[in-house]
Order: sequence, then structure tokens, then C-alpha cells
Amino acid sequence: MGLFDKLRGELIDIIEWIDDTRNTLVWRFPRYQNEIKNGAQLIVRPGQMAVFVHRGQIGDVFEPGNYELKADNLPILSTLMGWKYGFDSPFKSEVYFVSTRQITDLKWGTPNPIMLRDPEFGPIRLRAFGTYALKAVDPKALLKELVGTDGVVEADEVSELLRSMINSTFADMLGESKLAALDIAANYRDIGEKLRKAVLEKVDDEYGLDIPQLFVVNVSFPEEVEKALDKRTSMGVIGDMNKFQQFQMGNAMTAAAENPANGGAAAGMGMGMGFAMANQFSSVGRPSPVASPVAPPPPPTEAWHIAVGGQTQGPYSAAQIAEGIGSGQLAGGTLLWSPALSGWTAANQVPQFAGRFTPTPPPPPPPTP
Repeated sequence: MGLFDKLRGELIDIIEWIDDTRNTLVWRFPRYQNEIKNGAQLIVRPGQMAVFVHRGQIGDVFEPGNYELKADNLPILSTLMGWKYGFDSPFKSEVYFVSTRQITDLKWGTPNPIMLRDPEFGPIRLRAFGTYALKAVDPKALLKELVGTDGVVEADEVSELLRSMINSTFADMLGESKLAALDIAANYRDIGEKLRKAVLEKVDDEYGLDIPQLFVVNVSFPEEVEKALDKRTSMGVIGDMNKFQQFQMGNAMTAAAENPANGGAAAGMGMGMGFAMANQFSSVGRPSPVASPVAPPPPPTEAWHIAVGGQTQGPYSAAQIAEGIGSGQLAGGTLLWSPALSGWTAANQVPQFAGRFTPTPPPPPPPTP
């Protein structure tokens, strides 16, 4: 290799950035120790801007286009280097390429719940997340405040700062808006636009960045609050709870009657639900205890209890027990208890009710020949 070939190899004659990524925000041209020669070609593609930096001072900025580097199109660099009448020799300078296209699908979200005072629920915690787009609009401010001496700056390095700004601004906005938690979903678009403008005021002039888009995707309640809301919604759909309870008890009685395998326990359970239904129907049309000064009726003098599925039901009067035996809801083996008995006793062993369990007569004898 000759001397001139070696010199040509140490000089840079084409400066360009072929970006094959989608998240690179700033890229420094790898000059190393090479010098840029007079008349070198600078190629700035659409969606890029090129910035010359000499000894820590920002020089000329080039928009998309093809340039031949001479003194007339490097006025700031000429001043910094003292080129009064142009230059002929190569020079050293750092060249940064800044991507000015939108970097989309960046995520933001609240790492911790936001505590708010809701007009309907009181103190409540909310979480939120969404997406936003980022774009560089002022390369000089970006280089001064965020890049420094880094050779490559990815969008992820800036997004951490932006997420913090978005989260704090979002919390302030919700607190000032006094918006009910259940009304937030209907205002996602307005909240997102106001949030974008509020964050943009902080990053536009200081960091040279633009946020063309910002969306609120979801605002959610804690899991336990969502479950409580689901129950509340279900109650609203049901409507009249008394009618719903009567309907449920009626279905349960039908299921118990169709399942004779449970024996006395099923009969006792059906009896208990029958009594409950009777109480429900008898209460229809009565004035409520709060609205009426009439005192509730006294408890029955004879307090009888029945054992159903390992649980105690009652108290019932003797007349109600007799009615249950007569209707077949109480079997002879159903256990009864009252203060007059020494312990739980089968219904057909209680003297007061034993006579109501008539034995089934045997089949008649065959006719005599």
C-alpha cells in the first residue's frame, strides 16, 4: 500500500447512518481517530438529523439531504475551529445522528396503586396503564440533556424517565378532577389527551422531545373491590330479594322431594324450608318492624327443634311439628329435641307425637277357597 492509499484510508469521505432498528434514538458515527476530509459527503436520510460536535460544543445541524462538507455549509464549525477563509486540510469532529421518526408502542403504567378519595366509594386505590409514542424534535437539547458522551441511546433509556413523569402527572390529574372512579372509563380519550399535553410541557423545551400520542388503555380497581362491585351488580339484576329467596327455597324443596335417598334428613330439611317459606309469604303485606309500633309476637311456649344434616333448625311449636308429620315432611326417624326431653329423640319415640305415626297395615290374607 502506497503512502497516498494509506492517507486516503485514514480519511472519512462518506458519513451516513443506515438504521436497521426501530428503537434507536441517537447514534454516533464511529470516527475513532480518523479525520473528515474537505468535501466529504454527508448523507442524512428521511427521519434523521445530523449534528456536528467539536470539543464538547454543538456545531452545525443538518436536516435530510445530501451535503458536500465545505466551509460554507459548516458556518458554526468554521467559527469554532477558526476557519476564516475556508479550510483545505482534514478536521476532527464528532457526528451524531438523531432519529426524528416516531417510536411507537411504548408502555406506561402505575407501579403502585394511586390512592384517591372517591365521592361514591370513599378512599380507593386505582391502577392504570397505557401506551405512548416518542419523537425527537430538538437534537441540540436532546444531546445536551440526555445523550452526553453515549455512543448509542435507545428509547428504553428515555422511557424510564417519561414513565415516571406520566405516572406522577396522571395521579395529579385524577386528584384534581374529582372524577368518580366509575366515570373514568367513559373519559379515557379526554384524560389521555390532557395527560399528553401536561407531560409534553415538561419534556418539549427541556429535553427536545415530542409525545405525538398517549393513550389510557385501562384503569382498574383492586381485586377485592371488583368482586364487591360484581356482587352489587348481581343484586341490582335480581331486584326484589324477598321474591328471589322464595324462588330459591321453592327450587330447593322440589329438589329435596325428588331425592328420597336422603330419608329423614331430606324430609326435615324440606320441612324447615317449608316453614321458612310460610314465614316469607305470611310477611307479605305486613308493615315493616321499623315502620310499625306493633311488637313482634311472643315465641312459642313449646320450643321444638329438629336435626337436619347435622344442623339444628327451629324453634317450632308442637302444632307445626304435628303439621309436618301429617304432611309427610317429617319422618319417624327425624330427631327432635325440646327442654322436656332428656336428649335428641326420634319423632316416633316422642309420646306426644308417637300416635301420629300409624304403622302400615299388612297385606290382606289370600281369599279362602
